Amino acid sequence: MDSAETSPLAGLRARGGAIDVDAAVVVLLLLGAAIFLLVGCLQSTTFAQYTVQGLALGSVYGALALALVLVYRATHVINFAQGELAMLTTYIAYQLMLWGLSYWAAFAATLAIAFALGTALQVTVIRPVQRSVIAVVIVTVGLFILIDGVVNWIWGADPKFMHSPFGFASFDVGGVEISHRYLWMMGVVFVSVLLVWALFRFTKLGLGMRAAALRPAAAALVGVRVDSMLAIGWGLAAVLGAVAGLMAEPSQFSLSPEFMQPILVYAFAAAVLGGLESPAGALVGGLAIGVSLTLVVGYVPQKYIGSELQLPLAFAVLLLILLVKPSGLFGRREVRRV
Repeated sequence: MDSAETSPLAGLRARGGAIDVDAAVVVLLLLGAAIFLLVGCLQSTTFAQYTVQGLALGSVYGALALALVLVYRATHVINFAQGELAMLTTYIAYQLMLWGLSYWAAFAATLAIAFALGTALQVTVIRPVQRSVIAVVIVTVGLFILIDGVVNWIWGADPKFMHSPFGFASFDVGGVEISHRYLWMMGVVFVSVLLVWALFRFTKLGLGMRAAALRPAAAALVGVRVDSMLAIGWGLAAVLGAVAGLMAEPSQFSLSPEFMQPILVYAFAAAVLGGLESPAGALVGGLAIGVSLTLVVGYVPQKYIGSELQLPLAFAVLLLILLVKPSGLFGRREVRRV
């Protein structure tokens, strides 16, 4: 029996150079969406403002979706505690600022703490049960409940307010008011994602992590310390989650124990839309979900759909993707021939 993998990212079939139908559909969809947004922004300043806001929020969803993808590629399990880990690290940054650290000093310290926390969780509670998918799922759900309880116990359930270095100013671009906050959100997320991509693409550590995630048995045979690589992967996922939480808080205007829970749902939708095996798909899916939800809520009258219906809409997107294309836009489809 022969097996092969095809991916929409390939663009061309290996045999004969014929255009892959799935790849062509994905390219056309993305191109059509880009043209639609460009024309809309040129025609309406309100549309342009909604688009920038959606891209900023979508970058946050994409960062958390990428964290989900990193864990899924390594364990083939969704980390249901990823959003709560992001919420916990955001509270840690809040506490560090209360102790006198500046925002960016607290930001850097929080990323280091997030990495240590993610690595420690993988070593202490995930590794002992990682041979059982059901056990790992149960553990991540338990971590969700545990982290939520710990945060409520230490900081309480009442909203907290963090100092934001982004301010509330905006500048005019062709009549479009663009908030500094949204540009900073996108900039920080994209720089973080770029650094993670460079780590995986250009370093020996990144190569080892990819090998441990995709082919653990073969990687172990050539000397890769698979368990260590998986622990580092969980640490990086926690770092990306921390970035998502710290960038989401300015758009929420307050910090509460449940503030990352709806964002986790949007991140799930983004990861499924892009493909749970595709880091690039996670980011594209996050941007698509962010822009789509912002435009829908902005233009559809409140009596038909309001902000309270964003979560059901995200679930509807999840269901539609799973029914139509379970592998996602950029996901791999395994083809077997007997």
